[in-house]
Amino acid sequence: MIPQEIIRRKRDGDELDPADIRSFIAALAAGHLSEGQIGAFAMAVWFKGMSREEIVALTLAMADSGDRLQWGDIDRPIADKHSTGGVGDNVSLMLAPIAAACGLAVPMISGRGLGHTGGTLDKLESIPGYRVTPDARLFHKVVKEAGCAIIGQTGALAPADGRLYAVRDVTATVDSIPLITASILSKKLAAGLQTLVLDVKVGNGAFMADRDQAEILAQSLVEVANGAGVRTSALITDMNQPLADAAGNAVEMRNCLDFLAGGKADTRLETVVLAFAAEMLVTSGVAASSEEGEGMARRALSSGRAAEVFARMVSLLGGPADLLENPDRHLARAPVEKPVPAARSGWLAACNARGIGVSVIDLGGGRRHPADRIDHRVGFSELLPLGTRVSAGEPIALVHAADDTAAQSAAAALAAHYRIAEEKPQLTPVISTRI
Repeated sequence: MIPQEIIRRKRDGDELDPADIRSFIAALAAGHLSEGQIGAFAMAVWFKGMSREEIVALTLAMADSGDRLQWGDIDRPIADKHSTGGVGDNVSLMLAPIAAACGLAVPMISGRGLGHTGGTLDKLESIPGYRVTPDARLFHKVVKEAGCAIIGQTGALAPADGRLYAVRDVTATVDSIPLITASILSKKLAAGLQTLVLDVKVGNGAFMADRDQAEILAQSLVEVANGAGVRTSALITDMNQPLADAAGNAVEMRNCLDFLAGGKADTRLETVVLAFAAEMLVTSGVAASSEEGEGMARRALSSGRAAEVFARMVSLLGGPADLLENPDRHLARAPVEKPVPAARSGWLAACNARGIGVSVIDLGGGRRHPADRIDHRVGFSELLPLGTRVSAGEPIALVHAADDTAAQSAAAALAAHYRIAEEKPQLTPVISTRI
């Protein structure tokens, strides 16, 4: 069927045959469609939606538009995790080595910052020499020898997704659940995964601020991934405040190293990391229950095995072999560090997590345009969690900035993002739902 007929049928609300979807995506990947045709297709899907069978067909067609990775010589379960994005969300940095230390192989293909959310690749690029885009041979070698590798998507994996996303970004069709689902999962299928765990975030710092919409997205992702042959589950997690006590790039990398050294016990971040480690181990058949999986993850941390895996991964991908022992030698610090005082005494009751992410961008720690250079040094650290009692003038965070002017502006902005109340707030659980 010619492309315009496929567009017309979807515009009219018809269900497309898998063969028609494959034909359309093959033409897209080959460069045979105009941007107008791609945009019209995306808008038709946005308005008319897709059935579960259509989304599975779209996901598989996009995954098949480029290379598919093979892991036949690795005798571990091939597993991964994906987050829909948040502020201070550096879970992947610790989760991959923990899961690898427990017996999984984790070929984790991550992304850069998007909008107000931080990107795992940007954080990793704060490590001197770390190669976020190795060739396929090195990627395979690192996964096999270290147990995990966190890298960026290459042009050879799901290239149809790259072109379709670029058009969606300028046609107001990014927030289509069928297109989000296919975009996320096509890259995961192309990576050759056997199992996948999804972190679908909800709250004022997430792309999905509405719980019902987050649950719809999670359900779509889980059903389509399982329908495409990848055992998948999802946890819905809270993003009404930064997850880690840091937001930025090098500051989140330091946070990661502290976590692997056992320095972030009893935090919301630890709760999420251990829950996802347990979920990965159960989904992959390595642990019989969440309790067993969490116990395995805790032992991998306390024994130092997870830290060893992380260090091995960094070294194999070109980073310094002594990063964990000498972080100050390798992770650049901002010239100015300024405490942010509490405006009044009381309880930290709420915050604008999205605003905090935007403030990191204002400091230079994120991009306003794709070609912008990032200052990896800047951001916020020592962020106090909601529910903390503070006195007027007590620091609630530390700003890391390139100069005094930027530091003053960021400190004022951060203070304005928090609400301090006289009574202790009732907080949302960090993990609310499993799908």
